[in-house]
Amino acid sequence: MMDLHLTTTAAERIAERYVAVWSESDAARRREAVKELWAEDGVEYVEETEFRGHAALDARIAAAYETFVGSGRFAITVADDVRWHHDVITMTVHLTTPSGESAWAARAVLLIGADDLIRQDYQFVVQELAD
Repeated sequence: MMDLHLTTTAAERIAERYVAVWSESDAARRREAVKELWAEDGVEYVEETEFRGHAALDARIAAAYETFVGSGRFAITVADDVRWHHDVITMTVHLTTPSGESAWAARAVLLIGADDLIRQDYQFVVQELAD
């Protein structure tokens, strides 16, 4: 029988932590959360841009936090569509307005290593942010 690697609990916990790291206001806690979530050489692909390694991921997430969440304009939320099998987790992540409307959305596809750390993170924008 094939080992499916991720359990439901592990997949749900990774998804929760993934969403939470984008909302973390404390820089030291955010850096630690990045290290606990992504592999040291983990990479995020967003359109034509690549963020590789903890330092690049932390800088990318810190900038997104300041622009979107820290400004009070949006909250980061996840749709009720977290799915997983084998070593892949998918979910839809939203920037949600204070009134609860989705202003932007991306489909996140996370490739998880045997250590339950993200190896590759792909974001596919499914709803563009209006200017």
